Amino acid sequence: MPLDPRVQRFLGLLQAGNPPDARTATVAQRRNGLIALMKLGSTAIALPRVEDRMLPGPEGPLPVRIYSPVDDDAPRPALVYFHGGGLVAGSIDTHDAIARGLASSGGCRVLSVQYRLAPEHPFPAALEDSLAALRYVAANAARLHLDAARLGICGDSAGATLAAATAQAAARAGGPALALQLLLCPILDYSRTTPSRLELASGYLVDQATLDHDLMHYLPPGSEPSDPRVSPLLAADLAGLPRTLIHTAEFDPLRDEGRNYFERLERAGIEVSYTCHPGMIHLFYGLGAVIPYAREAFEHIGAQIRTALGGSGS
Repeated sequence: MPLDPRVQRFLGLLQAGNPPDARTATVAQRRNGLIALMKLGSTAIALPRVEDRMLPGPEGPLPVRIYSPVDDDAPRPALVYFHGGGLVAGSIDTHDAIARGLASSGGCRVLSVQYRLAPEHPFPAALEDSLAALRYVAANAARLHLDAARLGICGDSAGATLAAATAQAAARAGGPALALQLLLCPILDYSRTTPSRLELASGYLVDQATLDHDLMHYLPPGSEPSDPRVSPLLAADLAGLPRTLIHTAEFDPLRDEGRNYFERLERAGIEVSYTCHPGMIHLFYGLGAVIPYAREAFEHIGAQIRTALGGSGS
């Protein structure tokens, strides 16, 4: 189907603002641009309990924000969530509305982790933080009022890169056990150019120039984009992964790698579902103030989370 008219108008407004060229943008410009975008497009949902805490990380404490759909201390299903931003931008604050939406629609607690960003902390720092956060949360589920048997992992965009790579590492290590992997518009293969990356290389919110910019700052010399810890789609062994939900957008250059991961997981015998949202662009789910369909999408995603984790708002 064609690009959603509201999405088209939104993209026109962004272009009229004369954004900086991603090929020459500084990291500071990249970060400030994402902050402005998320402020423009996000609509925050009120929740009965939101707490900021610190978790132990490999190189120091990691901030985490815990979102609860209910104000109680009963063990609840939970998602450990990693925000997007190309691994060089984004924060708990920029993606606050997305985490709130997941907690509210999914009826689960959501733990949004602030991992270290490149270029100050290049690969594999973010992945090390993600693994440390998952292991700590699983080992301390009771203290955090979580049900360890109903623990999932989630990420959007580059945060989904971390979620997928972390789930693979956990499967190889024999734990922590995960009940769900939720990937929203994931970046899963930095090593090749898919047809959707060619077709939608510019003009659809995230472009190839931005992806190249971020990867340049994320990968230190000597690292390869084909490393499965960078491109989880390329992992040789997908055995032991949890039930997986993959959501992509029709007009997202990352669409094909999400579809390809679905196909690989399906062939590996993993319980997996794939949804490509028609007429939508990358990050549409985080832009509810300007893309009303985001609310409908969250209802669909939330229902899937509840089915997978047994989530409840009561």
